[in-house]
Amino acid sequence: MLPRDRIVREIHEQGGWISFARYMELALHAPGSGYYAGGSRQFGAEGDFVTAPELGDLFGRTLARQLAQLPDLPILELGAGSGALAETLATGREYFILETSAPLRARQEARLGSKAKHLDRLPERWRGIVIANEVADAMPVHLVAWRAEGVMERGVALHDEFFQWKERPASGALQEEAIRIEVPRPYESEIGLAARAWMRTLCEHLAHGAILVIDYGFPNGEYYHPQRSTGTLMCHHRHRAHADPFARPGDEDITAHVDFSALAAAARAAGAEVLGYATQAQFLVNCGITEVLAEANVENALVYAPIAAQAQKLLSPAEMGELFKVLAVGKGITTPLLGFTRGDRSHAL
Repeated sequence: MLPRDRIVREIHEQGGWISFARYMELALHAPGSGYYAGGSRQFGAEGDFVTAPELGDLFGRTLARQLAQLPDLPILELGAGSGALAETLATGREYFILETSAPLRARQEARLGSKAKHLDRLPERWRGIVIANEVADAMPVHLVAWRAEGVMERGVALHDEFFQWKERPASGALQEEAIRIEVPRPYESEIGLAARAWMRTLCEHLAHGAILVIDYGFPNGEYYHPQRSTGTLMCHHRHRAHADPFARPGDEDITAHVDFSALAAAARAAGAEVLGYATQAQFLVNCGITEVLAEANVENALVYAPIAAQAQKLLSPAEMGELFKVLAVGKGITTPLLGFTRGDRSHAL
């Protein structure tokens, strides 16, 4: 069944309305038809977007310097995409992948061979490192509208079989979270209940080790800034961004920025501590990206130029350097992590 038809059927079955979180879940993750569950190529120049590992191995080689601080711990990567990061990091230590997309898992197995082992579920008690690079932004979010008449949840209905927005009064956990957020009205944004539950689960299963979340987003105070009154929801198709999630359900990426304050609070509630929070640029500089660059042959432009271009994309405030953040939480880690030696912004969470 086509993704759009599946969503239409569910709206009819649910009495004419579903939450946007459910719409996003079906569009992205429905088995066999969702964007990530289908066979389309999402990553790289021929896909819809490029992640840091897809640029080349500079990101992974720099991240490896942080992981070297914890040499005896195995690595578990969540949502490993094309396997590009794992290919760089899975050298000489145990490397596991937890991947929910069958087509992506097949791509990873073909690329990595015996370098990495796939798991079917999160280990009950994990002692090691967890890496989640651009995972949280693809988790379903609830859309909320703060109106003069109250807090509303924005959902999806049908008009002549076309998707349209329809609001209902927010209720339950969503309402409880929304009323804590102070924003000028009218105001629209997202609340990521799924991402918070995901972080709590990870931390509950973490017996000892660290979780690194790398993604684009803000702390709470910036996320719900008065000037960000239409939220952060965005779609990506063939390297073009737009704001209409009804345009191509199942055939393009739908994302929202990550509320890092909410993830940090969820981690603390599950018994973990925040080990550091910094911009991607600061984290990579702290980990020695300039030293990794220096290892390239600067006299050979054919070698150095592509690596320098990667560094520009990873570090520039106009590219990924400022918008992307790195959050580390963990249990039993007493050594200060290299990536947060300078510029730690944990106080902002």
